[in-house]
Amino acid sequence: MNAAIYARVSTLHNGQSPEMQLNELKEYCLRRGWTVTSEFVDEGISGSKDSRPQLNKLMADGHKRKFDVVVVWKFDRFARSVSHLLRALETFNSLGIGFVSLSEQIDTSTPMGKMIFTVLGSVAELERSLIAERVRAGLRNAKAKGQRLGRPTIQVDRNRITALRSQGRSFKSIGAELGVSTGKVFSLCGDD
Repeated sequence: MNAAIYARVSTLHNGQSPEMQLNELKEYCLRRGWTVTSEFVDEGISGSKDSRPQLNKLMADGHKRKFDVVVVWKFDRFARSVSHLLRALETFNSLGIGFVSLSEQIDTSTPMGKMIFTVLGSVAELERSLIAERVRAGLRNAKAKGQRLGRPTIQVDRNRITALRSQGRSFKSIGAELGVSTGKVFSLCGDD
């Protein structure tokens, strides 16, 4: 089985190094008889960022099916939020790629690991549903109280647009100055 390993350290100083993580991940893969085909290491990048150069590359290679399993040292090295972790696990699952976290001893290539993933996925789905229902209830409540929903209307002075156009200004620059879209400027400008 081909394995991709991922390591991350958030700071480049204070003695942090991804080497400890990488060594343990390689030893684990060796014990399992897996071939490490790719190493992805993000250094000096917070785990709270869903977009990280090496993580993005790992996900892209996963879509190309360049490996069969992703091995990480710990969940928080891979993702800081449950929602980000579950999105990645759902992607791997749909691609037929296993996921192993050494510290938490989770391996989605085993029946027990698949069960844990299913439970985590169900909890995340429930959380998304509850959030959506709270948002809908809040919108209904605001509407019932007569609150206007959506973006506030921006009043634009047509004379100001005409004056700026007469100076040779573009629709885009006028829109940027007035805080409105280029299309809005164009529609208010008339036959210009």
